[in-house]
This record gives sequence, C-alpha cells and structure tokens, in this order.
Amino acid sequence: MLPGRGRNGRAARRARILGTRTAWSAVGDGEFFCPGCGGDRNYQRLTGRRRFTVLGVPVLPRGESGPVVECAACHRHFGTDVLDHPTTTRFSAMLRDAVHTVALAVLAAGGTCSRTSLEAAATEVRAAGFDDCTEDQLSALVDALAADTGRVYGEPYGAGLAIELHEALDPLAPHLAASGREAILLQGARIALADGPYTPAERDVLSTVGAALTIRGDDVSRLLAAARTPS
Repeated sequence: MLPGRGRNGRAARRARILGTRTAWSAVGDGEFFCPGCGGDRNYQRLTGRRRFTVLGVPVLPRGESGPVVECAACHRHFGTDVLDHPTTTRFSAMLRDAVHTVALAVLAAGGTCSRTSLEAAATEVRAAGFDDCTEDQLSALVDALAADTGRVYGEPYGAGLAIELHEALDPLAPHLAASGREAILLQGARIALADGPYTPAERDVLSTVGAALTIRGDDVSRLLAAARTPS
C-alpha cells in the first residue's frame, strides 16, 4: 500500500481539511505554583472560543472553552483549581504564622511563662522562619494578650482561642502531609512540656491544635503521650 493511502492517511487528510481552533483571551494574571514546572511561576487566566475550521479558516463557532490557567514558563494549561494551591512563598508564610500562633497559644495557656518554656518556644518559632524571634519578644506578646481583656486569651473556656487557632491552621492543613501536621502539634507539645507536665489548659489548647490540623483525637492523645517520653 502506498504511503498516505491507508486509514491513517485518510484521517490525516481530513484533519488538514476539517478541524477545530481555539482562540484564547487573557482575563487575568498572577503568580501560582505550577505543577508542571514544580515551582512558583507567573500565569495568565484564559478563556477561549472554539471555531470549526475548513482548510485552517475559522467558519463556524463551536462554543466556549476554559477557563484555564496557562503557565508563562512551560505554557501548559491547567484547570483553575490549581490556583487553590498556595505558592511556595505563601506556604512558607502560612507555616511561619501557624507555628507562631501555636507557640503563643501554648505559652498563654500556661499562665506564667517560665524561661524554659520561652526558650523552647523561641527555638521552634525561629526554626519556622522568624529568625529574629527572641524570648523577650514572645514574653511581651503573651503579657500584652493577657492585659487586653478584649482578646481571646482572656475569655473563659478558650472559645476565642479556638477561633484564633483555626484561622491560622485551617487554611494550612490541606496542604500538609500527615507528618507535617503532626510536626506542628509536637512543636506545641515540646513548648508545653519544657517546664513540666501538661496543664489542663495546655492540653485543651493542644487538642484544639490537633482538631484544626484534622488529626484524629486518638492520634492527638498518642502524639502527646509520645512527646512526654524522652527519646
């Protein structure tokens, strides 16, 4: 059989004669985490109009296409749900804020901040990215929170405190693996244990942290017990 005479050849000829073309229009832009590149990239949000073509010439509308997100670097198209994933810069900021909030919550739940608790908290917060965090800064923040009666830390039963923790942790939890969520809980546990066994208030705060991180209650109890045992 001569080249181009078979079924594949006929299909190729039809494709050259008849086809569909999409004309894309940019409707927005920004920065996102590109799953194709594996890093932060600029993007354009595109909508398209499809047209039936004959010999490459658009002749009939075929409806709309998209919207899609196009990476400015690799030019691949993705669904708009890709924008739900934070950029690495945003993720790092979310993680720093989460660790800082947990540290302050545990310190505030302890009532009076011992030097060992402050040192443990400052170590965890610096490791999360606040390089210039000091024990004195954390102590001043806890004192200010305690003095501000309108703040959540002065409210009974910690209802407002739970809201603060959920606001910091809820957006982060879906983007963390189980080990990452457990690591944040254990950071809070180490701060609480720095000056002795858990107090009931510290346990309540750590349980709230676990719930906000979508860690099951029995797993929270297991992790808190494990943190008490010297390695």
